[in-house]
Amino acid sequence: MSRRLCFALDLVNDAAKIAEYEQFHRPGGVWPQIVDDIHAQGIEGMEIWRSGDRMVMIATVADDYPRARNIPPQYDEWEALMWTFQKALPHAAPGQKWVPMTQIFDLAEQTALAD
Repeated sequence: MSRRLCFALDLVNDAAKIAEYEQFHRPGGVWPQIVDDIHAQGIEGMEIWRSGDRMVMIATVADDYPRARNIPPQYDEWEALMWTFQKALPHAAPGQKWVPMTQIFDLAEQTALAD
């Protein structure tokens, strides 16, 4: 059984930097070692959505997420590169990128109560 998690992060509010960030995330743009590492953590699916400089990531994860893994040597390089485009949310802990979001509404739950 899998579950979904949602996270938020801001980008540097610069149209050229945002366009460059999106280029890194186009199909084939994310380094293969990073994609492999995402899977190794137990992430089965991932989507990133953007509105202005705010991003939301939705991840479908396995029950045993996060899994122990061998972090590839390219990981730190990728993260350092991505930090040039990203900025932490005001309420993020020091060094924290993606901040977990709390679900406050589920249509299925509302519908079940109405039945």
